Amino acid sequence: MAEAYIIDAVRTPRGIGKVGKGSLAHLHPQHLGATVLGAIRDRNNLDTSTVDDIIWGTSSQRGAQGADMGRMAALDAGFDVKASGVTLDRFCGSGITTVSLAAAQIMSGMEDCVIAGGCEMMSYTASTADPKNPPMMDAGNLHLREMHPQSQQGCCADAIATLEGIDREAVDQLAVVSQERAKKAMDEGRFDKSVVPVHNRDGSLALDKDEFPRPGTTMESLSGLKTVFNMFWDIPVDDKGTTYGNMIEKKYPQIAGNVQHVHHAGNSSGVVDGAAAILVTSKDYADKNGLKPRARIVATANMGDCPTLMLNAPVAAAKKVLEKAGMTTDDIDVYEINEAFSVVAEKFIRDLKLDREKVNINGGAMALGHPIGATGSILIGTALDELERSGGKYGLVTMCAAGGMAPAIIIERLDA
Repeated sequence: MAEAYIIDAVRTPRGIGKVGKGSLAHLHPQHLGATVLGAIRDRNNLDTSTVDDIIWGTSSQRGAQGADMGRMAALDAGFDVKASGVTLDRFCGSGITTVSLAAAQIMSGMEDCVIAGGCEMMSYTASTADPKNPPMMDAGNLHLREMHPQSQQGCCADAIATLEGIDREAVDQLAVVSQERAKKAMDEGRFDKSVVPVHNRDGSLALDKDEFPRPGTTMESLSGLKTVFNMFWDIPVDDKGTTYGNMIEKKYPQIAGNVQHVHHAGNSSGVVDGAAAILVTSKDYADKNGLKPRARIVATANMGDCPTLMLNAPVAAAKKVLEKAGMTTDDIDVYEINEAFSVVAEKFIRDLKLDREKVNINGGAMALGHPIGATGSILIGTALDELERSGGKYGLVTMCAAGGMAPAIIIERLDA
């Protein structure tokens, strides 16, 4: 079987995901996609007529984020019309899945040059959401709801913290670490290799660095924040008065009346806008076009878990991808586990008994934000940059996805 190589990885800065406040929120989502696709082309002198496909991740595919953004962003970037594109949705896991599918196409010999990535403008999805209808994972399918009640994700995070005995001090401490590491990474220019500036249509600069981090965050400042998802817990979702909390209590009655609400704005992932792209090719294509691979894709895996708790699949996904690669946790130098909520990363570290110094070395989504469909591709690029900076060899990237899923991928840094 052929090998799949990562040639390059780029991303936009992550802008605050609020209209009127975020520096990217006034732009069209396709423009963010076009920005990273254009950067991949220009940085690698890529003949876009030879790009076999663009596999793109976008979770909320409606309105300006609909209409197959992978194809439309490529056209907007000036790609040759021969470069096709497809857009998929695995919720938060979309950006890992796009890279995994790109690798599969190349390893199977079906294609030689694929760009993977994703984009999500949470400012757009938030501003266009219907406030009268609470969002439901089952999209109103009551038969599915009876089988697998799926609650609001922050409620799930608090339920997991309760079941696992993970208290607020632990989740707040991890949030502080995330902010501290993100500040250090930005101060030292660790993201500079991958971050490309976003410009307005008139050529003026929109944003050239992540704007969500709050570097002054401390345990004391977090202690003053009120928890959020206790308010969601009691929101009714049907005409019978069933609440988000009731949906979890149906499957886990032991937590009824005993939920420890520990998550708030400071220890949950940031709402942001952003995009990322990764160039994946075969060895023959790289050799023919004078491209130097930066990494090899070692293994990928997908895993499902309880849809009601929703956020617990990353541990199982990591174990599965390690087994596929014939590796152990000790073989991995860099772990990227998306900080959708602090408890997700904390449980991941505890369950796998990981060295905390190897996990989210440059901060995570609590500090930098989580642009849903793009995050997985962002994290793969972040892991690669860190492997090159620190001299490590293997990186593992995984994240929880709605519906109780997690994709995972292992990459190997190639010698400079």
